[in-house]
Amino acid sequence: MPTTVHIPDRLLAALDQRARALRVSRNRLIIRAVERVLEDTGEAWPEGFAERLTAVSPDEAATVDDLLTAVQRARRSKPPVTL
Repeated sequence: MPTTVHIPDRLLAALDQRARALRVSRNRLIIRAVERVLEDTGEAWPEGFAERLTAVSPDEAATVDDLLTAVQRARRSKPPVTL
């Protein structure tokens, strides 16, 4: 189905340059880009992601605490930040 899209001149020039470099038509490049955007699920976090972040062992928590203390003690230009 024919569709009209208005693309700013600067963006159109960059689009044409990229299409030539890839040896594809402008239309093919636009279709690929739109398909990629529509298929991208990168905005959604995987199920259980937040739970996995908070599920740390006592040893891991102690290691992070030790690291934070060491970083705060090593700061020279500013006082340690209370988190």
